[in-house]
Amino acid sequence: MSNIQFIKEERATKIGEFLVGRLLPFKEKRSVGPFVFIDHMGPVNMGEQQNLDIPPHPHIGLSTLTYLFEGAIMHRDSLGTKMEIQPGDVNWMTAGKGIVHSERTPERLRGKIKKLHGLQVWVALPKELEAIEPSFYHIKKEDLPTWEDGELQLKLIAGQLFGKTSPVPVHSPLFLLELKSKNNSSVDIGAALFGESAIYVLEGKVIVEGKEYGSKQLLIANNPKLCKFEMKANTVIYIFGGDPFPEERFMDWNFVAAEKEKLVQAKNIWLAQQFPKIPGETDFVPYPSSSR
Repeated sequence: MSNIQFIKEERATKIGEFLVGRLLPFKEKRSVGPFVFIDHMGPVNMGEQQNLDIPPHPHIGLSTLTYLFEGAIMHRDSLGTKMEIQPGDVNWMTAGKGIVHSERTPERLRGKIKKLHGLQVWVALPKELEAIEPSFYHIKKEDLPTWEDGELQLKLIAGQLFGKTSPVPVHSPLFLLELKSKNNSSVDIGAALFGESAIYVLEGKVIVEGKEYGSKQLLIANNPKLCKFEMKANTVIYIFGGDPFPEERFMDWNFVAAEKEKLVQAKNIWLAQQFPKIPGETDFVPYPSSSR
């Protein structure tokens, strides 16, 4: 029996003026451990007049993780945070009972040719923590555990693995691991994984159970303990997952909760524009009519 439960290709989804590749959720699989949403942004070449401008929008019941490969994003939120994220850093925002944030091209890059490439990740909160106070943390790339194992370069972006702990303040047992291969490499890390797990191939190729998979493919394992595969030279992959929650998670627009009533409540609060405001920003993303 194959250990691969699902094989999915990125699906193009429009966010504002940009196309992104959506990995999670999809019809057959709504989450992997506590991970409920992943978008692959870019890579996109942006002209002098092209900018990322996602106006203020709300979240509840989750933490967002932004990880860039290229470019920069200015994050502002209703806590008063103003933080530019650079490649390799982590922005970790916990919405809890409710937060509003915006994501834009920094002023220093406007009017210039630039690139944008990265991952946007949503991690659901445990039910008992869904209404905690919102918070924001910025973790610099040099503070993330990074090491080599033979021909592999590894970085623990979030969670715990191999006796190492990322400084990202997660709220449940999980892992997000980056692997880069200099040359052809064998990988057998199943003993370290737990809960549910998936592999996302950003670039290059991996061979699992004799079959080859390429970039922009997502492989979800039946059993993370059987995570054994080959990486071709110059391949970059991300392994993520963790312990799933005992309750199902529901999602409506930017809201995540274990109870649908909380989604309705959040929608009504946003429609009434009663979420906290971002200092200095007055525009906002309307609740989408397709989600009503």
